[in-house]
Amino acid sequence: MAETPFQPLPRDASAGPRYLPIADHGLIGDLRSVALVGTDGTIDWYCSPSFDSPSVFAAVLDADRGGCFELAAAVAARTKQFYFPDTNVLITRFFTDDGVGEIQDFMPVTAETSREAGRHRLIRRVVCVRGTVPFRALIAPRFNYGADPHTARSLDGLVLFESPQRALALTSSVAMECDGRDARADFKLAEGETAVFALDQVGGEVAPRGCACAEAEHQFNATVAYWRRWLHQSRYRGRWREMVHRSALTLKLLTYAPTGAIVAAPTTSLPEQPGGERNWDYRYVWVRDAAFCVYALLRLGFTGEAEAFMGFMTTHVSPGCDDGSGPLQIMYGIDGRADLPERELPHLEGHQGSAPVRVGNAAAGQLQLDIYGALIDSIYLYDKWAQPISSDQWDDVCHLVDWVCDHWDQPDEGVWETRGGRKNFLYSRLMCWVAIERAIRLANRRGLPADLTLWYRSRDAIYRRIMDRGWSARRGAFVQHEGGDVLDASVLMMPLAKFIAPTDPKWLSTLDALTDDLVSDSLVYRYDPQASPDGLRGDEGTFSICSFWYVEALVRAGRLDEGRLAFEKMLTYANHLGLYAEEIGRTGEQQGNFPQAFTHLSLISAAYNLDRALG
Repeated sequence: MAETPFQPLPRDASAGPRYLPIADHGLIGDLRSVALVGTDGTIDWYCSPSFDSPSVFAAVLDADRGGCFELAAAVAARTKQFYFPDTNVLITRFFTDDGVGEIQDFMPVTAETSREAGRHRLIRRVVCVRGTVPFRALIAPRFNYGADPHTARSLDGLVLFESPQRALALTSSVAMECDGRDARADFKLAEGETAVFALDQVGGEVAPRGCACAEAEHQFNATVAYWRRWLHQSRYRGRWREMVHRSALTLKLLTYAPTGAIVAAPTTSLPEQPGGERNWDYRYVWVRDAAFCVYALLRLGFTGEAEAFMGFMTTHVSPGCDDGSGPLQIMYGIDGRADLPERELPHLEGHQGSAPVRVGNAAAGQLQLDIYGALIDSIYLYDKWAQPISSDQWDDVCHLVDWVCDHWDQPDEGVWETRGGRKNFLYSRLMCWVAIERAIRLANRRGLPADLTLWYRSRDAIYRRIMDRGWSARRGAFVQHEGGDVLDASVLMMPLAKFIAPTDPKWLSTLDALTDDLVSDSLVYRYDPQASPDGLRGDEGTFSICSFWYVEALVRAGRLDEGRLAFEKMLTYANHLGLYAEEIGRTGEQQGNFPQAFTHLSLISAAYNLDRALG
C-alpha cells in the first residue's frame, strides 16, 4: 500500500469549541470496545477491536490529529441526548427550524462463537421524525492514535479505509464522496425517512458487507432486546432505580466478554486537572476495581458477571512467585497479560492541551497490598451469594492469604498509586485484615482446610497495629499512614469493611475530622497532596468514589438525613445521561477518565445501603 504523508484533520473554526467537555458524551459498546459520542453527534473516541487497542477516533485527545466521525444537522440546531429506555442504545436529537432529526448510535452485541463476532460493527441510524432536516457527515479515521498513515478508496458502494495494521469498511445508504483519506456525505431527510452508516472492522475472514436500512432496523431491535433482557435480571427496586440501573448498564459496558475482564474505564489520558500531568491509561483490569464491581453487580443479582470475572482470574491470572510486588499484579490486560509498558504519545496534544497522553500503565509494577482484601472479599461474597468456589480456587485463596499473613506489614504504594515512595498506609493494612478475615469466614462456613492458627494470629496482629499506630490522638482520627497526621478518605472504608463499628467513638471522631478537612458540599477529596506529597505536580478534583463512601459512612453512623442529602447532591453532579468520570472539579465539571467503574459501583452500593436504612 502506498503511504501518504500525514496531514492533520481539517477543522471548521466556526463549528464551535475544539473540545467538548468530558461530561458532554454518551457511551455505546459491544462488550469488547466502546465509543464516546458527543452531544454534537461526533464520535471522538473509539478503539477497535478491543478496549486497549490503538484508537481509530481520538479527537477527544487531539482535535486535529486524533480522528473523528462527525454526523450532525447541517444547519443550526439544539441538541439533546438520552438512552433508549433500559438499554445502551444512545439517541442524539437535533432540533432545527424546519424539523427534528435523531441519530441512533449502537454496537450490536454478538456471541463469541458467532461468525460476525470479528466484525465489531458500529451503526449510526439517522431518522427524521418531524419536518425536514439536512445532515452532513465526515468520517475521518486516524489509525494507531493518529500515528499511522492510511488510504481511503471507494469500492462496490462502500469506502475502505486501510492502514498498515487495520482496515475499516464504511457502508452508507446515502451517497458518499471519498478524497483518498476521508469520506463525506451531505443529505436531506424528510419526515419518516432514514439513513444508515455502518462501520466494520474488516480483514482476515471478515469481508466488507453492506448494511441496508432493513438490516439496521433488525440489529437495532436485537440490540434493544439484548440490553433489556440483561437488565431484567436486576433485583433492585429501590428509590433510585433509574440511576442504579444506568450504573449497572455502564459497568456491563466495561466488561470484556471474551475473558470476563472488567476495565477501570474505557479511555486513556483524560486529565484529572486540565493542563496537568495526572493523565493515565485506565483501559485495563485493576484487581481492586473489578473485585468491587463484582460486589456491586452481585448486590443487584447479576451473578453471571461475577462468575465471568472469577473465570478470568482463574483462567488468565495465576498467583505467581513474589518478585517484590506480590504474587498478583495490581492490574492486567483484558486478556490477562502482565506486561503493560507505559509510554507517551508526544504527537497528540491531549484533551484541551493536557499533555502527556499516555498508553500503558507503569503502576502495574507497584506493590499495593489492598488488592488482596478487595479480591478475597469478592470471592467470599461470590461463594455466599452466587455459587460455591471450587477446590482449586480455594487453593489459590489459601496461597494468597498465607502470603498476606507473611507480608502485611510492608510499606507499599497504597490504593491511590502514589509515585512518591512507599509508606505504611492504613488502608493497605485494613484490606489485609479484610483478606484474612473473609477467608476465615469462608473456611469456617464451608469447613475448608486452612492454617487457621496462623490466620487468626495475623488478623488480630493487624487489628492491633491499626488501632495502635493508625490512630492520631492529636487529630482525633485514623490517619493516612503510620507516623503521620494526614487525613485520607480511604479510611471511610473502615466501617464499610466491618473493621470498626460505625458508631464507635473513635470512628465518629474520625468522620467529623474528615468532614472538616476533606469534604466540600458532600464532595470528598482523597487527601491533601500538599500535606502528603504524591510525587506528581498539580492538584486534582474531588474523588467521586470517596463521596459515595462518605454517604455510606454517614448512613451506617445513623446520620440518615445527612447521608441522604449528600447522596442527592452527588446525583446532581452526574452528566445528562447519569454518567460519571473519576473526579469532580471545583465548578462541578467531570474530570479524569470517563466513565469510571469505581464511581458507578460505589453509587450502586450507596443507593442499596441507603435504601435499606430508610426502610
